[in-house]
Formats: sequence, structure tokens, C-alpha cells
Amino acid sequence: MRRGFNLFGLMLLVLFVSISLTTGCAKKAAIKDGAGVSQVQQAVVPQTAVKDVAPKATTDDAAARERALREQALREAAEKAAREAAAKEAAAKAAMLKELQIADINFDYDKYNLKPEAQDILKKAAPAYLKYGSAKLVVEGHCDERGTVEYNLALGEKRANEAAKFLVDLGIAKDRIKTISYGEENPLDKGSNEVAWAKNRRAHFVVNP
Repeated sequence: MRRGFNLFGLMLLVLFVSISLTTGCAKKAAIKDGAGVSQVQQAVVPQTAVKDVAPKATTDDAAARERALREQALREAAEKAAREAAAKEAAAKAAMLKELQIADINFDYDKYNLKPEAQDILKKAAPAYLKYGSAKLVVEGHCDERGTVEYNLALGEKRANEAAKFLVDLGIAKDRIKTISYGEENPLDKGSNEVAWAKNRRAHFVVNP
């Protein structure tokens, strides 16, 4: 009878051990499955986040490029307009200076009165000075080398003054015209003959726009 109980107890022990081993393996399998899901989730979630952010970043980049292109186009348009305005201003100034140029007028020996051809030159020049009211003028009086320095300085001044007075009589404001005498200091022709002297007896006009 006692031997029968021992056998029965041994069977119960074997059954208990079997059940314990089976349960333990199931838990390990469950843990392994759980760990696998967690890794997948960790791998999938960042990708989803990237997919959500990437389109916005692309849109921002496109907007920034478009804004930069617009700003560059505006800068180029402004630079082009400035160049065109500067070129137009330079052309207008060159045209004005050309209109204001006055050819030299010449005098007879030891004279300062204006000859008819000199008067014609000044009459043709006057309208430009009436047109460009801000333009100013310097009239230089020159002489040939004959005579003393002092005498030629005085003669050159009389020639410059005579030309300036004629222009004032034509309507140009007196305060726009200055005169200076160089006497014989700045000859146009450095020769010592009548041809050179005739060139050097002159009034020269310097425009100051």
C-alpha cells in the first residue's frame, strides 16, 4: 500500500515539472515576441516622423528660393535703371557741354575791340547760355609775346572784359561770367612769327557747367 502512494507521488511530481517547463517556455516566447514588436515600432516611428516633416521643409526651401530670386530680380532691375539713368545723365551733360562750347576769338595787334567775326561767334554761343541758366563761364585774355609782361597782362584783361561785356549785353547774367588775364604766359603757338602771334592774341572760353 505504501509503495502505491510513493508511485502516485512520483507521478504527481513529474506532472508538476512538465507543467512548469511548458509555462516557462511560453513566457519566454511571449517576451521575445514583445521585444520584436518594440524594435519594429522604434524603427517605424522615426520614419513616420520624417515623412511628416520632409514636405514642410521642401516647401520652405522652395519659398526661400523664390524669395531670393525675386530679390535678385529687383536688385538687377534697380541696377539697370541706375545705369541707364547715369548714362542718360552723362549723355545730357555731354550734349550740354557741346552746346556751351565757344570757339576762341582773335584780336588785332595791340587791340582789344571785338572784330565782326568775333561778335558773330559770341552771338551764336549766347542762346546756349540762356538755355542752361546754371552754366558759368570763365573768359581768359591772352596776348602774343611782344611787349612787357605788365602791359600784356593789362591788355589780356581788357580783351577778356570786352568779350564778357558783349555776352552780358546779349542777356547772360554778369555774375555767371568771370574774367582772367594770362598776358603772354600761355601761348597757343610757341612760334615767334606773325602766324603764331595772331593765334596767341585771343580770348579763350572755359565752361563751368
